[in-house]
Amino acid sequence: MRIDIITILPELMKSPFEASIIKRAQEKNQVEIHFHTPRDFTNNVHKTIDDKPYGGMAGMVMMPEPLSLLIESLLEKRSYDKIIYLTPDGEPLKQKRANSLSLCQNLMLICGHYKGIDQRIRDLYVNLEISIGDYVLTGGELAACVLVDTIVRLIPGVIGNETSALTDSFQDGLLAPPIYTRPEVFKGLEVPKVLLSGNFEKIEAWNFQMSQQRTQERRPDLLDEFD
Repeated sequence: MRIDIITILPELMKSPFEASIIKRAQEKNQVEIHFHTPRDFTNNVHKTIDDKPYGGMAGMVMMPEPLSLLIESLLEKRSYDKIIYLTPDGEPLKQKRANSLSLCQNLMLICGHYKGIDQRIRDLYVNLEISIGDYVLTGGELAACVLVDTIVRLIPGVIGNETSALTDSFQDGLLAPPIYTRPEVFKGLEVPKVLLSGNFEKIEAWNFQMSQQRTQERRPDLLDEFD
């Protein structure tokens, strides 16, 4: 998989991808991550990429010309399964979407800044808009880091034990059950006996029951969609 990220702050984004699972995935050539800045496509001395919005709204907006030139330069080299804009008014990021994006070959991510990007860029190029929550960040960079992490960890071979990813919260529409490791007793609290039984049928049933219970307590809205 190749992921091209358009950002005015590449230095902000590089460090999360230089450690842990995503670093190893790049070293194994399971994913390529490239950064591009619209400042390289400006035609002014100060490399200005923002201007005041029409209509008198406060703040600044990323100008369409540098973004368009950058996007066109990338489209000349390859086609993209999805061109994604990270924005608070986008589709809420859910595990099903991460699953589908993990099957793509080429993704382009656009990180907005200031008040966002000119609407015409969204109309002309973007075919998927994603939000990571009902709040506003300074820019789309941190949201893009979250999205990339959710996608890359699902690429076959990136996580050593692929079954682990399949048992994460939201994969089956429920939250994950409680998990335990050694020791069997910690500060007077014991590991549930069923997990020590070796009876995998009972363990699976217990996990499912606990997942339902935890989902009911913490995210009952998910049960409306659970099949």
